[in-house]
Amino acid sequence: MLQDIRAAASSLPHVKIMHVCGTHEQSIVQYGLRSLLPDTVEIIAGPGCPVCITPKYDIDVAVFLAKRGTLVTTFGDMYKVPSTESLSDARSRGADIRIVYSISNAVELAKKNPGREVVHFGIGFETTAPTTALVVQDAPENFSVLCCHRLIPPALLFLLGLGAIDIQGFIDPGHVSAIIGSRPYRAISENYRVPQVVAGFEAEDLVKSVLMVLNQLQEGRAEVENEYTRVVKEEGNVLAQQVMAEVFQVVDADWRALPRIPGSGYELSDKYGDWNARKKFEGLLEDFVYVADEPRGCRCGEVLRGLVYPEECPLFRKVCTPVNPVGPCMVSREGSCSIKYRYSRE
Repeated sequence: MLQDIRAAASSLPHVKIMHVCGTHEQSIVQYGLRSLLPDTVEIIAGPGCPVCITPKYDIDVAVFLAKRGTLVTTFGDMYKVPSTESLSDARSRGADIRIVYSISNAVELAKKNPGREVVHFGIGFETTAPTTALVVQDAPENFSVLCCHRLIPPALLFLLGLGAIDIQGFIDPGHVSAIIGSRPYRAISENYRVPQVVAGFEAEDLVKSVLMVLNQLQEGRAEVENEYTRVVKEEGNVLAQQVMAEVFQVVDADWRALPRIPGSGYELSDKYGDWNARKKFEGLLEDFVYVADEPRGCRCGEVLRGLVYPEECPLFRKVCTPVNPVGPCMVSREGSCSIKYRYSRE
């Protein structure tokens, strides 16, 4: 297959392929796939880490609510993400912030503590959104969600529209595509003439996906192909989509290191407004003051946009490490900086 890639690449100019999945990046770095490709074929990581793109603003809101008496639950990857004050730092200063393995654990905490308000900091792409939607449909009154779910296809369209980076193809995320299917990506290929391949997570999946993108470029095609046929269907998980459509409404949303992207986020619909933490604590949040500064010298934002590699950041490995993360890309196991740190030999 690598010989086929070399043959296909020989008739093409420099090709830049972006993926948007932390698990893809881990496989690429862990197995040294970039080193196996011709110099003219480049795979770059985009905003595929859900923890990394969660806005600093929302982290600060979660901390604010926890400091004012609510019990805030979150996933482990979010716990140490740098902000004005990380969730971990806030807990060390007395805020009641607890790590849960799923939103169902957060609901159980609400049921066991009926006299307390429990807010779940709900993050993630379309992969985790169905679970949030399903749980909210039968959640107790003292439970609410600070909803920070984001949608991948609008982000890809937005990146192409920015024009800051010349992308010749996309490798689309398998987990997200298992939920939404391959159809939502079609507008990207149709509008921008960019080939796309939905890929699995093994090294062989990714190598095959690169070849499929190159073959499309060779043949002058711009389609959405599915390499991950053993899991992903064209229509996706219809039941999950129905649950999400029932509970969520699509909104314009902020991404860390990116401007506001139209139609790229989920918020609880009016029908489930009683479980929307932003509405439930609207009065309390009137006192919230946001400081919109990011760490000086950190290039995590450029890493998320595919403009630089982690090792091009002057803080990487010298100042910014998993023990002392400066930016969010070094915290999550799906963050490009964390992956590069763990698997590189430098």
